[in-house]
Amino acid sequence: MTAPAPTDEQRSTAERAPRGRRLRTLLGWGIVVVLVLGGVFVAIQVAARMPSDRGALDPESVGDSGAMALAQILDDQGVEVTVHRSRAEARAALDDGATLVMTNPYTLTDEGLEELMAPADRVVFLSTSTHLLNVLRIGDNAASDASPVDAQCAAPEFARVGTIRPERLFTPADGVEGCFGTDEAAAVLIDESDGATRVVVEGARLFSNSSLREEGNAALALALLGQTDRVVWYVPSFGDSDIEGEMPDTLGSLTPGWVTPAILLLMVAGVSVALWRGRRFGPLVSETLPVTVRASETMHGRARLTAKAGDATHAAEAIRDGSTRRLARRLGLAVNARPEEVADAAADRLRIPRGSLHDLIAGPLPGDDPTLIEMARRLQELERAVDTSFTPIRKAD
Repeated sequence: MTAPAPTDEQRSTAERAPRGRRLRTLLGWGIVVVLVLGGVFVAIQVAARMPSDRGALDPESVGDSGAMALAQILDDQGVEVTVHRSRAEARAALDDGATLVMTNPYTLTDEGLEELMAPADRVVFLSTSTHLLNVLRIGDNAASDASPVDAQCAAPEFARVGTIRPERLFTPADGVEGCFGTDEAAAVLIDESDGATRVVVEGARLFSNSSLREEGNAALALALLGQTDRVVWYVPSFGDSDIEGEMPDTLGSLTPGWVTPAILLLMVAGVSVALWRGRRFGPLVSETLPVTVRASETMHGRARLTAKAGDATHAAEAIRDGSTRRLARRLGLAVNARPEEVADAAADRLRIPRGSLHDLIAGPLPGDDPTLIEMARRLQELERAVDTSFTPIRKAD
């Protein structure tokens, strides 16, 4: 005897995913893993870079703290700008018609700085430090004042600069001219002794890409760097330092060699576990669910919530509303009949005074449990009495 064929309800509604779909899913996960690993590698490489690669006032940096905008303005004004990251190349590029420009050369020794500046007739420092001020013997630090100032000096190149907001002021040394400030404190120091010109200014904010367009910042930059036809811009870096001894530690040098492979291995393991243990959803399956809920369950649930909240008034309102609806239906009234109408109809049906039922059906609600219980008992008796009044009386045989 052969077994009967399964019905449609007995057949499984689940379908196996086609082979092509599984391959596309695996390919998509593979692309995600490759992109994540590539992003981690790039982030590690960027984080491990030395901080001098593209620092503040770098003429090839487009960041807010860079100085590419200043280099472009000089080029538009016909000033040739050459960028050098090697002090030997920068020294070789200097001639009688060139201005040597650099930020604070913190990676050079005093002897290395003197050797670099030797061929230059004009040197402009776009940022400085206390040590550099002492080496140049050009002045000392002074109290800062960010209020706008104009040139207030005899230097002709600053005549049309306008006002600036200096971020740092200096006290000029003897024989040094101070501009953009007072005799006691100035933002720009100019030393023309020994047959060469040395200019110091704190321009990390003044000449940056984000602030160059403010007030007279661009005009001041042109006045400082546009006095010659050529600008040799030297960018100090740890890779071009002549300081002997151990170099400052960086993130790349402080990180052990096993950290990067360990991070990559953990990421691969995490992705593998996600693919292995991750829940994979198949096609939808139709299933008959029990949607019928007995009225008693709902009633008991609401009763437990009301008892837990201790709200006798709300419970009394629900009980009286239910009794009123049942009485209205029994007495032939509309479901939405007013409580007074139901009380009047019930009183007429039972031939009792209307006032007693008005207080019960339409009167104030009880506020405590004993009164609530008494009201519920009276409503139950009223419903029973109304139901009894409709019961036909059988005649005796």
